[in-house]
Amino acid sequence: MKPTIHYVFDPLCGWCYGAGATVALLAQSDEIQLRLMPSGLFQDQGARPMDEAFAAYAWSNDQRIERLSAQPFSQRYREQVLANRAQPFDSGPATQALTAVWQTAPARELEALAAIQRARYVDGLDITQSAPLSEILRGLGLSDAAQQLAAPGDALRAASVARVAQARHWMRRVAAQGVPSFILETGQQPVLVPAGATYAQPQAFVAQLLASLH
Repeated sequence: MKPTIHYVFDPLCGWCYGAGATVALLAQSDEIQLRLMPSGLFQDQGARPMDEAFAAYAWSNDQRIERLSAQPFSQRYREQVLANRAQPFDSGPATQALTAVWQTAPARELEALAAIQRARYVDGLDITQSAPLSEILRGLGLSDAAQQLAAPGDALRAASVARVAQARHWMRRVAAQGVPSFILETGQQPVLVPAGATYAQPQAFVAQLLASLH
């Protein structure tokens, strides 16, 4: 059995978006399997309104992430997302969207995550509502997932809750403090992988991780 990297993230986490190149490289590796685990960090009690102070804090953070990772945060995102006081900071719908993909086309969940992140940070779209998220999934040809999300039932909600609970369980096991977290499972005690090179040096991060397996 291959070692597993449990990638714990939140779809509204700018740092997780910044780690996109690293996650893509991990997904391409033949030596490990990548498992996506949405943490629910910014949903339910973690959700909040997008007020002036929080928008300013987010944009400052986003600029730092862009400098480190070269992942773009557009002016359209600043104007249409951060400046929109009617749009909450709530990752619940996006987590459900990814769960719908996980249930119907699990091999494409990372692709869906990247598209959802791009829609927010580059295109300035609202990914805190089910309708725009369904459109994103349809645009990827994920019609079954889009249909599930358009009329989410108890089964989708329960699956989403269960995935979040599992992610938090793994975080507790390694005392992870936030997202993104990379947790290595090799059949022994799981290990929280130091993520210092995740943003600026994704290839070095992955090379070091793979070297630790030998």
